[in-house]
Amino acid sequence: METLKRNRLILLFVSLLAAAAPAMAQDMLAKQAPIDKQMSLVDSISLKRMLLNEAHLFPSQELYPEWTNEKVHFDAQRPDSFRIDLTGFVMPTTNTKVTDIFGYRKRRRRVHNGLDIKVQIGDTIRSAFDGKVRIVKNQGRRKGYGKYVVIRHENGLETVYGHLSKWLVTEDQLVKAGDPIALGGNTGRSTGPHLHFETIFMGKSLDPALMFDFVNQDVTGDFYVYRNPVRRKVDATTGKVTVESDEPKYHKVRKGDTLGRIAQRHGVSLRTLYKLNGMNSRSVLRIGQSIRYN
Repeated sequence: METLKRNRLILLFVSLLAAAAPAMAQDMLAKQAPIDKQMSLVDSISLKRMLLNEAHLFPSQELYPEWTNEKVHFDAQRPDSFRIDLTGFVMPTTNTKVTDIFGYRKRRRRVHNGLDIKVQIGDTIRSAFDGKVRIVKNQGRRKGYGKYVVIRHENGLETVYGHLSKWLVTEDQLVKAGDPIALGGNTGRSTGPHLHFETIFMGKSLDPALMFDFVNQDVTGDFYVYRNPVRRKVDATTGKVTVESDEPKYHKVRKGDTLGRIAQRHGVSLRTLYKLNGMNSRSVLRIGQSIRYN
């Protein structure tokens, strides 16, 4: 009899334990859920921080697959269009006088890839946007940019600051918009103290006046949309791809070149060269001069 009672009590205890098990399991899961959520949040924050750090270390890496401290300009396959964010800018100088504009200059017979802003030697030059310093170099006395700095920014742009007297940054240094990067000067091919300011998108120089209004010390808008002037056409029958461009094309004069040879090489007439470059049959070519042929 006693043995039977004991067995019944054991069976009752086991059945009660089995019934309670799911509830206990649910309680454990309920307590674990907030922990999992918190861990997921921590992981998400860590991932965001990692991506942000990577974006700072390699600005615009989705556009630029490599990082070098060499050439300012390079060939790249640019997208058909790209929206460049101009918010968060700081004007590189508080000076407002533009002394030379972007484009082909007939009086000097060469292309000018930026804007020239009047500054004094020793004036502070600042980074236009957040970014990373790609190049700090000196092209030498009476040559090109002289002392210059190139910065790649997180919005896809690169900015060039030329004719400087002193650098305040080094290559691969991270900078914020408004950080002092150099002092104004008169180095390189320069006829007086000024800042050569250049805006480049994936190796191609764009007119800074499309984005920066130096007179009013502001940008032209919150963003600028770059549109690729190069058109690619595919022949439906042969599949052959032809490239067309609305951009002006230039020939850089080398030793032995004449206007006649340049015209013949590019399949244009002398009359076209005269008209595009403000020249005539008595014009003299200089080595290194840019001659427009379309």
